Formats: sequence, C-alpha cells, structure tokens
Amino acid sequence: MSEVAQVQSNSSADYEREPVPVHLRKGWLSMSLVWIAIGIDLSAMFLGAELGAGMNLTDSLAATLIGSVILGLIGALCAYVGAKTGLSTAMISRFLFGNRGALVVSIVLGIFSLGWFGVQAGFFASNMQTAFQQLWGIDLSLGLLSFIGGMLMMSTAIWGYRSIERLSIWSVPLLIIFIGIAVYTAISTHGTAAMWEPISSSPIPFGIAVSLVIGIFIVGTVLSPDIARWARTPKHAVMAAFVGFFVGNSFMTIIAIVLSRIMDTSDLTNIFIMLGLGLPAIIVLTLAQWTTNTSNLYSASLGFSVVFKKVPKWLITVIAGVVATMLAVFGIYDKFLSFLNVITMFVSPIGGIYTAEYLLVDRKKFTFEGIDRNKNWVFRSLFVWTAATFFAYLTTPAGDGSTLFTVTSVPALDAFIFAFIVQWIIGKISVKKGQ
Repeated sequence: MSEVAQVQSNSSADYEREPVPVHLRKGWLSMSLVWIAIGIDLSAMFLGAELGAGMNLTDSLAATLIGSVILGLIGALCAYVGAKTGLSTAMISRFLFGNRGALVVSIVLGIFSLGWFGVQAGFFASNMQTAFQQLWGIDLSLGLLSFIGGMLMMSTAIWGYRSIERLSIWSVPLLIIFIGIAVYTAISTHGTAAMWEPISSSPIPFGIAVSLVIGIFIVGTVLSPDIARWARTPKHAVMAAFVGFFVGNSFMTIIAIVLSRIMDTSDLTNIFIMLGLGLPAIIVLTLAQWTTNTSNLYSASLGFSVVFKKVPKWLITVIAGVVATMLAVFGIYDKFLSFLNVITMFVSPIGGIYTAEYLLVDRKKFTFEGIDRNKNWVFRSLFVWTAATFFAYLTTPAGDGSTLFTVTSVPALDAFIFAFIVQWIIGKISVKKGQ
C-alpha cells in the first residue's frame, strides 16, 4: 500500500500528515482571532515597555506599526502556501528537501519549537512569581510555576487546532476587556501628560526598534502554514494572517508603550498591581502566555508527526510537552536571548525557501497525491538552507554588539530574504536543466 493510501486510511482528527479536508476549513475571522491570540504574549508586552522607556511616544508607535506591517506581509505570504496545500510546515518541507531531507527539517522545527515552549513557560513563571509575591506575599518556586504553566499550555495543544481556536475565541475578548480596564484606570488616575515626557532610560535607535518588533515574532510567520492549512480559501488565509500578525503583534506592544509611559516604569506586572488590578494581572499573564505557547507545542508536535509516522499525534504532544516543561523547570528561560538568536537563524530561511519554490519556481509539484514519489534528498534546497543560516549568523551581532555587515538589521529577516532570492535563482536554473 502506498504512503498516501496509508495516510488516508488512518486519517486523524487534526490531519497532521495529510491536507485538511475542504469541508472542515474555517473562515478568516475565527482564524484571525487565533493569530491575534498567539501574538498577544508576554514577550510583546515587555518589548513595548522597553520601547516606551527608550523612545518618545511617536517614534515607539511608528516603529511598532512598521515592524508589524512587515510581519503581517511575511505571514500572509507564508499562509498562502499553507492554505493552497492544506499541509503543515513540516509536511510542506517534503516537497522542498525530499522525503528524508524533510525529516532533518522536521526534527529541527520540532526541537526549536519545544525549546521556545520551555523558554516561554519559564517567562510565564518568572512574571507569575512576581505577581504572587506582590499581591499576597506568597513565594512560589520558579520550578513549580514553570511546571504548572507548562501543563496548562499543553492541555489545549493535545486536542489540536480546533481546541486552540476555541481557546482563542473566548480569551481574546477577555484579554481586551481587562487590558482596556487597565488603560482606562491608568489614564483616569494619572492623566496623559506623562506619555509625552522625555524618555527615562538609554535611547533606542529607530531601526533597532523596528528590528526588535520584527525579530520577536518572525519565526511564528514562517510556521504559519500550521494554522493557515485550516483556511477555507487562500484569500481567507492571507486576510487572517495579515490581520492576525499585524493586530496581534502590535496591540500588546502599543498598550505596553502607553502604560509604561503613563506609569513611568517598564515592569508591566507591577503596573497592573500599582493600578489595583491584581486579579486581572493574573488573568492577563495566564491567558496571554497560554494562547501563545500552546501554538509552539502544536507546531512541535506537527514537526515530530512527520518523523514518527506511526505514533498518534496526541501521544507525541504529551511526550513533547513534558520534555519542554522540564526544560522550563530546569531554567532554559535564562538562555532566552541566546536561544532566540539560534532559532531565528535556523527556522527563518525555511519560510523563504518554501515561498520562493511555490510562488516562483515549481508549484505543480506541491500535490499530496504524489508526495510518496518525491526524491529522498533535494540538495539544492538543503544548500540554500545552510547558506541562509550562515548568512544570518554573519549579520547577527556578537557579544560586543558588532557584526561583519548589516542588511536589514534583523538577522531573521536577512535569512528569509536571502533564502527566498537564492532559492528562486537556483530553483529556476535546476528546473531548466530538468533536475
């Protein structure tokens, strides 16, 4: 029996190894809420607080909006491929790297998504610890909070996309309500004059600010086929991705900028507490990270599902979730910046490769019916991936802040663009030669 037949006869509820059936696909609005929920996370909140302290209001808002538009455009481009194929990022990689080459890519995607889950769970624990200490004088260990957070975030990932969708549909309005209360309380008690005052810390250059806004979520755009494969049409996927990445990424960053300038502090947890919003602070911290981190584990499980074809996805998710949670318990959060640099260098080029191949080189081969007849290895794509990763390494600042050269000032974006252009050129040459 062919691989396709085996997959079709053993289709699962989440369709991790095959296209999502057309009759189960979703409209753009519900998908937008999923991406908005993913974008509303603690990283964006604390980035906004840093921008608010290091830039004037106009520049910080402009940097956030420009960076978010770029993210929205890249996300829409990647989502288009996901919607057209109906496949996850890991499954799409089989058309690019070959059936065995894709195993390498899927393992990389899975490992990095797991590590990022651990980092974000640790991030959640650190801020939750502060909230409990300040509100009730309770000193909970980071390890315990990391474990609780990891298990909570794993619970929805086990059930797949539809569970993530339900979480997003009710969590986004709730987050907006509580954040709206915080902004209203801050303005009514402290006024808006402080928003326009000079910055209170070291200035952040405008270009660096834009690069931070892009860099913090560009890996999410590359993995957007994991969600976009559920879109009713490519148009729905493009609309949902742009709205989701633009609004989701910019919303919390802008809110954090405003609150940090009004309250004159970059500690967002303390801002909520200072405003007398202790319980909303706990709810916002929990929901913001829950909706984001469950998607990290979801992407990890999709990647590993391509590698471990006979293991049910729910079991892969449980095992991966426990491993990632233990990474958080043992302190992977302390390596936040180092891990972020590494993951962006390796993952960002994959998005450039599959968008260039589908849009500009040879989209006809992206058919699931012929996937088991793919080559085992496609070395031109592996070469581009390696070269683009090295290119990102060259443009990534060293410990002293120096780089060999700079292109966009965002190494992840450099890698995406480099991979897109080189894959296009080499792909066209290879197609002409019949390779």
